[in-house]
Amino acid sequence: MAHNPHAPQGPEGNYDPAGSTQMFRAFVDEGAPQGGRPATPAAAPAGPRVGLIVGVVAVIVVLAAVAWLALG
Repeated sequence: MAHNPHAPQGPEGNYDPAGSTQMFRAFVDEGAPQGGRPATPAAAPAGPRVGLIVGVVAVIVVLAAVAWLALG
């Protein structure tokens, strides 16, 4: 591979021939929060979990009604 003297080098002086490390660092630094406080992961919303539980209960009720009508 040819050496590119214009390519940026990392803080340790390690050369990345593909430039992927520098591009990734630039991407991460670009999306960093501007407020100065560290980003905290948001709590998972309870909506989908509640919907899943209601759906499972509804399926059980429907299956019980069908079994009651079929056997009754």
